[in-house]
Amino acid sequence: MTRRLEELRSRRWYADQGMRGFAHRQRMQQMGLRREDVLERPIVGIVNTWSDLSPCHAHLRERAEAVKRGVLLAGGMPFELPAMSLGEVMVKPTTMLYRNFLAMETEELLRSHPIDGVVLLGGCDKTTPGMLMGAISMDVPAIFCPAGPMLNDRHRGRPVGAGTHTRLFWDELQAGRIGAAEWVQLESRMTRSPGTCNTMGTASTMTSMVEALGMALPGSTSIPAMDAAHPRMAADCGERIVQMIWDDLTPRRILTRGAFLNAAAVQMALGGSTNAVVHIIAMARRAGVVLTLDDLDAMGRRVPVLANLFPSGEGLMEDFYYAGGVPALMQRIAAHLSLDEQTCRGRPLREQVEAAEVIDAGVIRPLDRPVSTEPALAVLRGNLAPEGAVIKPSAATPALMRHRGRALVFDSPPQMLAAVADESLDCDERTVLVLRQAGPVGAPGMPEWGNLPIPKKLLARGVRDIVRISDARMSGTHFGTCVLHVSPESAVGGPLALVRTGDVIELDVPARRLHLVVDDAELARRRAAWQPPAQPFERGWTRLHQQHVTQAHEGCDLDFLQGTAHTAEPPIY
Repeated sequence: MTRRLEELRSRRWYADQGMRGFAHRQRMQQMGLRREDVLERPIVGIVNTWSDLSPCHAHLRERAEAVKRGVLLAGGMPFELPAMSLGEVMVKPTTMLYRNFLAMETEELLRSHPIDGVVLLGGCDKTTPGMLMGAISMDVPAIFCPAGPMLNDRHRGRPVGAGTHTRLFWDELQAGRIGAAEWVQLESRMTRSPGTCNTMGTASTMTSMVEALGMALPGSTSIPAMDAAHPRMAADCGERIVQMIWDDLTPRRILTRGAFLNAAAVQMALGGSTNAVVHIIAMARRAGVVLTLDDLDAMGRRVPVLANLFPSGEGLMEDFYYAGGVPALMQRIAAHLSLDEQTCRGRPLREQVEAAEVIDAGVIRPLDRPVSTEPALAVLRGNLAPEGAVIKPSAATPALMRHRGRALVFDSPPQMLAAVADESLDCDERTVLVLRQAGPVGAPGMPEWGNLPIPKKLLARGVRDIVRISDARMSGTHFGTCVLHVSPESAVGGPLALVRTGDVIELDVPARRLHLVVDDAELARRRAAWQPPAQPFERGWTRLHQQHVTQAHEGCDLDFLQGTAHTAEPPIY
């Protein structure tokens, strides 16, 4: 399908012969542009999530210039549009609270401006799904330009990565195994350049999945942020979007059920973040594709972890780039992929998979030599999680995959942190730590509180993992036997709200079961006495979020943003 100039969306603004068209062209000339720059070229938006408080995106101002260069060389006209920058760590209480805000902002930026196609600049955890969700709903031609991972680093001869080793070294500090001076030294060693986390955390999981969906250029998502190949890739994105506009290659022509199952297969082969579950379901619903937790669990059973990357393995994203990146990984799992899916290149996925090469089989393992015998994702159900919960077995302790223990229940992080620091706390290695009021409504925003801390008395005894359960999420950089996304959440009356300290909980990952050993009559009595927690948020985005957010198994989107219904184009008078 080839579009003509007069069919472009931006012509409604710039080709109008009345007073409005005059004003639009006049304002462009006010900025030093020529009349023909907007009348004779497709208009490309560059949605940029750069921010001084987002170190993952610190270089995106420069990358926007590279994108503009590619757009201009291809005959388009680029315009940069700033959007909310969801930098992990700095944004409180969690960037997940604002993922849907960014999705709405992206959609409305594109709708309200004369944009024919868009390059999406992001990469830190929630920016990727947020911008994709908005672009899917708007459905103009779109391509994702990933921020890229930070450079690798080493400490005392061992590789260290952002996030994963923060928790690991923190536990060693609490146990007295490392000193204060080494802890301070680590603070400046583990994140040595701009870019996203260099472990297989949420950022690289999501950008890799977007590449697998066909919405990013092949091989683009593993290029280190500071590599010279990165600005070249950004220019390629700018060049490619112009042709996508002429071809009217929109997200919904790319994002089929087969494409989403391809992305799920890549998540499993990567040993990717559990956070991907809520994002891929939300994106699929925006595209009108039915995708469930059961689909993801089934893919986890079929596709083993092949990427030897922290936290499931030993390497970092720079190693993955040198090994061949996502195309090479997809070649390994080609038998599990739908290879005839369309991509942003305008050609079937099969071409880029068949052309790929695995350069380092130690980093991208063959199917018969996986990194872990456990899957990257398992979906649990039972009377404690009737709509599902998730766990990452490949980053958990094998001995805890079947477990029975007494619950130790907390209703807030401050309460929990004070208790686990108390060396007289009544707990042992069989204790099941439970945190509630941490879901989409309760926290609010479902923060990454799910990697609950090991009690100090257990750390001193050498214990480094216990079973932990919450309705929160967990950073993809973290590890441990953590059951997450318990749905429905406690704040809306899910069964997690009824658990009491001392109750016995049974976890059976092979059977996909999470069970509270309390009889139905007692649970009914507790439910009758339960009162929803008070919510202090009376205004603003947080109130809107709490009133409309869906549960974890539904993708945590706002209910009125799901689906494929189009909002009408803005009137131009």
